[in-house]
Amino acid sequence: MTADHYFSAEPTGPEQRREIQFSVSGQDYKLATASGVFSSGRLDPGTTVLLEKGDLPTGGTLLDLGCGYGPIACVLARTAPGAVVHAVDVNARARQLTMENAASLGLTIHVAAPDEVPADVTFDEIWSNPPTHVGKAELHAIMERWLPRLAPGGVAWLVINRNLGGDSLHTWLVGKGWAVTRVASKKGFRVLRVTSAPEKTA
Repeated sequence: MTADHYFSAEPTGPEQRREIQFSVSGQDYKLATASGVFSSGRLDPGTTVLLEKGDLPTGGTLLDLGCGYGPIACVLARTAPGAVVHAVDVNARARQLTMENAASLGLTIHVAAPDEVPADVTFDEIWSNPPTHVGKAELHAIMERWLPRLAPGGVAWLVINRNLGGDSLHTWLVGKGWAVTRVASKKGFRVLRVTSAPEKTA
């Protein structure tokens, strides 16, 4: 038994490799995964719902926050070939897999640890199936760190399991001044569209 989690910075367990296949918007993907990263045996159901229900971008500067082995980043980069796609994860093994998967698909994705993303980079869209198992306080800290880096008019697409705090995160984000719309609810997952709330006029 290993104490590794998908949010471990340096998984120490053996790297058992496998491949998974899935399709999004008529495009087929074959990606390498490994033990010690999030949902290594299949495309996570939440990610599936997010990619199905979110409005896939056509360009801009995009962020896959908590990228795992890179399924969201790869879909974004292929769907919007002119976009600049960043992929961030604390897990070194996940970052390596994302780089390998991007290369195998001929995609350019800027993969980094959270502290390696230049402070002046802002994002037109943030896509995330965030790590709910880190706990509510850490999840809120992640949101407070990255949502303010949305460019003016930017949008974040989040998917959260209803039973792991989807509705409470919605309420918390609204309380922090964000405009939040639940755009879909499927298979127990909430897809949230998050934007800056409009300025109130006197």
